[in-house]
Amino acid sequence: MKQKALFLDRDGVINHDPGDYTMSAEEFIILPSVMEALVLAQSKGYSIFVITNQGGIAKGLYTHETVAIIHESLHRTCQEWGVEIKRIFYSPHHPEFGNSLTRKPERLLMERALARYNLDPSTSVMIGDRERDVQCAAQVGVRGILIPTNSPLLDVVRTLE
Repeated sequence: MKQKALFLDRDGVINHDPGDYTMSAEEFIILPSVMEALVLAQSKGYSIFVITNQGGIAKGLYTHETVAIIHESLHRTCQEWGVEIKRIFYSPHHPEFGNSLTRKPERLLMERALARYNLDPSTSVMIGDRERDVQCAAQVGVRGILIPTNSPLLDVVRTLE
């Protein structure tokens, strides 16, 4: 049986989006209610994934190593709450420096997640704060939910089946 997934954008959904880029671990601040939302989503049977554009790498603003440190911090916090993020997929590309099928709204990262983890797109959901998040989800048959940047994730997760 295929698993249902909760796909989340990172900046502005999981952590505070300062308006440009989250360029360091110090700037990575998990939004209020996010951990409660992840606990609830997991209790509803969702496998949790993060799909995020990290174009600041292509722009030279930060490195893959910086992203790894931020993601390790997120994994540690999740472990403390008993939450498992199955995988964080990110695209280091930016359109100013070339095109990539991994960068949302393109769908390659979501396709990889769906295939590798035997996920059911029809019962899965993508929550993002940009139109490109919803467009990406729609291309693979996943329902997209657009939320305001830095808004309470728990409010949306409560509405999920």
